[in-house]
Amino acid sequence: MIWETAGPDNTEETLKIAIAKSKEANIPWLVIASNTGATVRKALELGANGHSIVCVTHHVGFRGPGIDEMPQSERLYLQEYAVKILTTTHVLAGVDRGVRNKFGGIYPAEIIASALRMLGQGVKVCAEISIMALDAGLIPYGERVIAIGGTSSGADTATVILPTHSNSIFDLKVEEILCKPRQW
Repeated sequence: MIWETAGPDNTEETLKIAIAKSKEANIPWLVIASNTGATVRKALELGANGHSIVCVTHHVGFRGPGIDEMPQSERLYLQEYAVKILTTTHVLAGVDRGVRNKFGGIYPAEIIASALRMLGQGVKVCAEISIMALDAGLIPYGERVIAIGGTSSGADTATVILPTHSNSIFDLKVEEILCKPRQW
């Protein structure tokens, strides 16, 4: 499915496609990018409960020093549904971005991120969050996941990914792009 435009207007349909594919392909793992928890909450409303869900947020400080974009009340709500929440440094930015911001230049992780963005910002997000979830031990090694990401807020991209750890990033396989925006 190709959306004509990127963004949160595609969230509900993206989640429906991802949940349907997970059931059809017997993939229990949903890895969802959601900084505030709203996208995961919507997935639960659409029938994702019963899946193993990992919510990957921005790291604390992404929006500004000390700022955590997910309220504690939302964390508690999602945890009631056994959602695992990962708030950590982005594998394709992190320290490289800090060095670039201070000294200029471009670094390997940012080059990989830019290459993935040729397929769309959401595809980059899906690859990144699946690596982060695997590195954190929140999903099992060697199993396919449905990764859901977006271009700004909400979700507009869903993929089937066989993730790898960050130290073997080039072994990651994007097996299917279930939906994404035409332009981002």
